[in-house]
Amino acid sequence: MPLSPTARTSLLPAFENQDERFSSTFSVLREAIAQRAFPAASIAVTHASQLVALKSFGHFTYEEDSAGAPLLSLRSLQRQGGDFDSGAGAPLLAGFARSGNPDVTPATLFDLASLTKVVATTTMAMILYERGLLELDAPVVGTIPEFRAKSDPRRSGVTFRMLLTHSSGLPAYEKLFLKARTRDELLHSAFTTPLSADPGSRAEYSDIGFIILGAALERIAQEPLDRFCQREVFGPLSMSHTTFNPPAEMRDQIPPTADDRSCRQRVIQGEVQDENASALGGVAAHAGLFSTAEDLARFAHAMLNGGHPLLRPETIALFTRRQAAPAGTSRALGWDTPSSPSQSGKYFGPSSFGHLGYTGASLWIDPARQLSVTLLTNRTWPDCANQALKQIRPKFHDAVMEALNEIV
Repeated sequence: MPLSPTARTSLLPAFENQDERFSSTFSVLREAIAQRAFPAASIAVTHASQLVALKSFGHFTYEEDSAGAPLLSLRSLQRQGGDFDSGAGAPLLAGFARSGNPDVTPATLFDLASLTKVVATTTMAMILYERGLLELDAPVVGTIPEFRAKSDPRRSGVTFRMLLTHSSGLPAYEKLFLKARTRDELLHSAFTTPLSADPGSRAEYSDIGFIILGAALERIAQEPLDRFCQREVFGPLSMSHTTFNPPAEMRDQIPPTADDRSCRQRVIQGEVQDENASALGGVAAHAGLFSTAEDLARFAHAMLNGGHPLLRPETIALFTRRQAAPAGTSRALGWDTPSSPSQSGKYFGPSSFGHLGYTGASLWIDPARQLSVTLLTNRTWPDCANQALKQIRPKFHDAVMEALNEIV
C-alpha cells in the first residue's frame, strides 16, 4: 500500500513496544557492553516512516576495572600532565566530579568520526551538484590549484568523482597533524600529499582525499562546511543536536573517545577524536561531526524520502549507486554499499548504502525495505585497540532485520 503524503514527510514515533519487539537485538548490545566491546551505545531504527526503536545502553566509560578501581577518575586525568585546576582541563575535571560515570540517554551526543563524510560533506556535494556548481568529472586542480604538481602530471587528472569514490590514488591516511600546527598548514600538507597509485586505478579509502574534497566544496560554496551544513542540512531536518565543535559547557555530557597519552596528552571528550580533524580546528570534511541517534534517524528518513526537503530523488539515486569503476569497488559517491561480508550484516539489499565511523558509529539505509539503522558507540575508549565491534555490528544488524521480519 502506498504511503500517505503525511507519512512520507514525517518520521512518526512508534517505539512504545521496542523492548519486546527488539529484545534479542538489545541483548546483543548489552552483552557487548558486558564483554567490554564498548562502554556506551545509542541506536535508532526507522521502518516505513516510523521511528520503531530509540534506545541507549551503558555508561560513558567502563564502570570498574578488574581491580575494582574506576577506569576514569580524577587521578587518571591528572596523570596526563595537564593542569586540571585551571584552563581547558578544568571543565572536564569538574564535569566528571559532578557526574561520576553518567548513563547514556537518547539525548547523548557521540563523535560520528567518518559518518561526517556522508552526513555533512557528501550531502553538501549533492546540494552543490543539484545547483550546477559541482561537476563530478571536473578536475580538482580547477578549484584547488595547489593540488597540481609539475613533478607528477597525474594529479591534474584527479576528479571530484574520484575523491568521492576514494579512487583518486591518494593514500588512505597520513599523520599530517605531527607537522601542521595550523589549519592552513594542514590543508597545504593535504594538497601536496603524493599519490600512491594512478588515479582511477583502484579504490583505497582516503581521509586525505576527503580533506581535499571538503576544502574544494568550501571554495565552491564560498562558505565553511559547518556553516553551510547548519543552514542547508541540519536546520531543515530539525537535527538540533548535530554540530561540529560542541560548546565547552556540553563536553561533560558527551562520552569520551580516548585517553590520549601520545599526542594531546588528555582525555578526549566532547572534541573530535581524529587528530587531523583536531588540527583543522574540529571542522573537517572527513571527521568532526557530533550527533545523536535520533538526529541521524531524521537524516536517514530524508534519504529514504527521496531527499525531501533537501534533495531530488534522482540525486539520491546517483550518489548512492555503486560505481562501476574501479573494478571490484563497493563505493558509491561518498557512500559505501554492502560487500560480502559486510558490517551491515547479511540482509541489507543490493540498493542499500551506508558508512562506518572509526569511533564505532555506523549508519545503514535500505531503500527497498524503507528502513535505516543507526548505531553509535565509543568503542575507541580508552584506546583504539579493541576491534570487537567488527563482529558485533553485523550480528546487531541481523537481529534488527529479524525483529522486523525483513529477512527475505
